[in-house]
Amino acid sequence: MLPVTLLSLENGQGVKMFAVVEQWDEASDRHTDNTNKYFMLLLIKLGLEAGVFYSCGTKKYTYVLSVCSLSVLLADFVLTFLMGAAWFLGAEKSLVSPCALLANASTTYGALPLPMMLLGFVDYCLEDIFMSDRPAFWKTLRNVLLTLVVWALAVNYSLHSSYIGPVELDSVGEKRALACEVRESALITVFTLGLFTATLLTLVPFLTRIPRWIREAHKLTEAREEQKNMGSDLLFTSSWNHDLQTKSQLEEHLEENGPARPPLWFSMMLGFLLFWMPYLLMSVSCLIFGLGIPAYLSVNLLWLECSNSFLVGLVFWAKSSTRGPYSSLPDNVCLWQVYWHLSRDIQQSLLPVSMFIPPYEKKNILHV
Repeated sequence: MLPVTLLSLENGQGVKMFAVVEQWDEASDRHTDNTNKYFMLLLIKLGLEAGVFYSCGTKKYTYVLSVCSLSVLLADFVLTFLMGAAWFLGAEKSLVSPCALLANASTTYGALPLPMMLLGFVDYCLEDIFMSDRPAFWKTLRNVLLTLVVWALAVNYSLHSSYIGPVELDSVGEKRALACEVRESALITVFTLGLFTATLLTLVPFLTRIPRWIREAHKLTEAREEQKNMGSDLLFTSSWNHDLQTKSQLEEHLEENGPARPPLWFSMMLGFLLFWMPYLLMSVSCLIFGLGIPAYLSVNLLWLECSNSFLVGLVFWAKSSTRGPYSSLPDNVCLWQVYWHLSRDIQQSLLPVSMFIPPYEKKNILHV
């Protein structure tokens, strides 16, 4: 049975809920243990997490959010294993009771989003300033240590939080229920609702032009893939060249429906929304219909990858005024280069590669 949501807020930590662990029906002398249901729920989450981790591209552990993604996946595995042990061995013989496990997991996971987002944002902002010349090993080691510190602080916060233990809910007739208190992640709720609302409001002034821009972005993506298939290292780095034949093709794509181009900030937002709108819509729907989701479920790789895309797009937009579409940011599911070119005039977007790539990146390209 999924947690029962109660309309209660304490210390800004989010909605308080109760996870029903056991139930009794005194009339029929029937006892129901829900530990197996929570185990199956966590097992399904673990499977989905593994799929998201595999699908969202190659992880570069020189970036802190990539290490955070791996840590969340490993934590989900440990949590699922402990819940499975509690089911097979029973609450009396297992290391941790199901109630304590769910309560502490929700508190621990709920403490993770803010420090992970802050670390990721600082990492992306300062990567090409302070850490660009450091070996990959030291960057990875730094990120592992930072991630361990975040988890240690979250676990310490959970252990020192006010865990009240199992409580018996008010009986309905001759039915009784034993439950434990779990919590939502208030930050994820605010982040998801705020991002969804803000992005919808930005779409309103451009509603009539969005379908045309999406078609143009699709054509640019196809042209980008065609150039990648040509096997040129420079094309792989820049996604474009100034070959006359290619230029005429792109001109045809970009000028097919007139010269109007979207602003750069909106182009970035459009690239983000085309991939992540289904996730945001699903999350907001759960909030609207009052489907409370405890932190050990809502803090997942879908949310982390969505936040990662948002941060990468934000930093990409901020640095594009000096670096153009070329940056040291990690590969992401959103095609930032394509949407950067979508917002530019054809004459600007097709300037030679050497005018955009910084000197230290040219050296790397020439040695590929």
